[in-house]
Amino acid sequence: MPEIDSILEKYPIIQTDNLISILQEIQEKFGFISKEALVKISDYLKIPTSKIYGLASFYSQFRFEPKGKYHIRICNGTSCHINSNLIILNELYKKLSIKDGEVTKNKLFSFEETECMSGCGYGPVMTINEKVYTKLTIDKVLDIINFYMQIENQ
Repeated sequence: MPEIDSILEKYPIIQTDNLISILQEIQEKFGFISKEALVKISDYLKIPTSKIYGLASFYSQFRFEPKGKYHIRICNGTSCHINSNLIILNELYKKLSIKDGEVTKNKLFSFEETECMSGCGYGPVMTINEKVYTKLTIDKVLDIINFYMQIENQ
């Protein structure tokens, strides 16, 4: 992909210190880091792909699959956990048939558990793309998901 090459060319001094910046820029451009991108980075920096993948998979910011059209993030911080976010998580797992880091087969929804989302007084907290939902209950979550499904069926 020429787009990956153009990102790599921004780092003419080939050094491993650039790896995180390159990964961030590729993910910003494509929404995830593909196998092809890992191979190109490996060839460019002369680092085994396994080491690049090992480093990238250590950081929760990096994704190796594209996000769904509606990317769901659920706060897994202490306050949300105390406010029964596990019940919400389990309901979403059942409703969407996906777990943390996965995408539905139709690419409509992707799911990610995150650390604190800074809504401690309003938990459990969830975002879908950039929209924030607070004080979640099972019924509220099901209504929200059904709303997005209806949008797609119109």
